[in-house]
Amino acid sequence: MNNEITQSTPSSGNVFIDLGFPPEEAALMAMRSELMASLRLRIAENNWTQAQAADVLRIGQSRVSDLVRGKWDKFSLDMLVTLATRAGKRCSLVVA
Repeated sequence: MNNEITQSTPSSGNVFIDLGFPPEEAALMAMRSELMASLRLRIAENNWTQAQAADVLRIGQSRVSDLVRGKWDKFSLDMLVTLATRAGKRCSLVVA
């Protein structure tokens, strides 16, 4: 049996804050990552090839590649909302 003591730190609910990003930047990064994950899931659910996803999203196949590879720094929040809408998703903002 392992007798090591493991210490854990409760999450703030936003991994980017936990990693030390300022709150305003962390909020934007969390929104972008959630939209990207939703888009990747939509592509997978529909079994779209990257070429098919590019047609639906009206972007180049290389941009779809960036999206599915999680290259979040290549997409603005505005662009991700546009792509999600083109993919048939409904986007809304909740301010708490």
